[in-house]
Amino acid sequence: MFIDIDCARQKKYSQNAYGDYFASKRAPGRVIAVLSDGLGSGIKANILSCMTATMLLKFIEAGADIRKACEIILNSLPVCKVRKISYSTFSAIDCAEDGTARIVEEGNPKFIWIRGGNILDFQPQTVASKTFADRQMRIYDIKLEIEDRLIFCSDGVTQAGLGSNGLKLGLRRDGVIGFILRLLYDDPFISSRDLSKSVVEFALSAESFRKAKDDISAVSIYFRSPRKALVFTGPPYHAEKDNEYANAFKNFDGKKAICGGTTANVVSRELNVPVRAKISVNSGALPSLMEMQGVDLVTEGVLTMTRAAQYLEDAESAISDDAAGQLVKFFLDSDCIDFMVGAKVNPSHYDPNLPVELEIRKNIVKKISKLLEEKHIKKVTLQYI
Repeated sequence: MFIDIDCARQKKYSQNAYGDYFASKRAPGRVIAVLSDGLGSGIKANILSCMTATMLLKFIEAGADIRKACEIILNSLPVCKVRKISYSTFSAIDCAEDGTARIVEEGNPKFIWIRGGNILDFQPQTVASKTFADRQMRIYDIKLEIEDRLIFCSDGVTQAGLGSNGLKLGLRRDGVIGFILRLLYDDPFISSRDLSKSVVEFALSAESFRKAKDDISAVSIYFRSPRKALVFTGPPYHAEKDNEYANAFKNFDGKKAICGGTTANVVSRELNVPVRAKISVNSGALPSLMEMQGVDLVTEGVLTMTRAAQYLEDAESAISDDAAGQLVKFFLDSDCIDFMVGAKVNPSHYDPNLPVELEIRKNIVKKISKLLEEKHIKKVTLQYI
């Protein structure tokens, strides 16, 4: 079972910083994540939520039981002297790939658990704070099955549209559930990335003039069979191995991409499949895409991967529809990504006339792998050939 997790966020109108903070980590056999909602909005809320989420993630990652880690935060978070409420709220998740999960919530809306188009009901264990009389956390121990979904959100989602005509009390949890069930009915296999974005967009559309009155965040977790992908970049070090690796690429069970003109020519020659330039109006400063039968995506090599790494690093910015943008979409629409990296040196990578920021193939693949694992919670393997 693969744990597909993603988060989408929207700042409060007129603010320059997110008041909600999401942190996640894929550890061996499990995923841990925290969504925290800081008091108020802007820079102050950002600092408070970032502190809470980061501390919790570090505690759990270091081996602390999620309940114990959350109790420490529960008993330690100060109370605002003016508003008399906690500096931040949180939802913490620890999910194993065998489907066992423990979830702890304090102050955030109750999460949504969907199986087969139905909402599952569940009762938590509650633990009161030893420090603050009116503060308690909810603990859930659940067993997930393949195709189950969990959705977490900040109160910016459930309270979206508060006070407006037809939504005097906001969307509330029932309104969010109704929207998600309709979305899943139309697209049962929608990714966590697209689902979380859709929930945020739905909440924003409920606000007057689409101006968010609070920070809006949604986290989606989807338990499913993994979407596998293979990227072949760079010709093999030993030319006599070209046919072996070309056939391994051909027989891979999943989506396939080639990054590099020389690599594409090697595969084309060994498999006797022509490679052609693909006319595109969105190529921008990058070389255009190519196409080859049986291959989902064929791009130029180092320049395109360097730009793709920039897109992956700045995940909040819009991604262009150029070759690098198509490569990023290929990555984000996959779960387990294997790289076959040819070790043969391409002399053009050392051309002094090329841009200074150009990185040689191995380094840029390592950078992309790290970004995919740490920022986008993918499983990545590297094979040098």
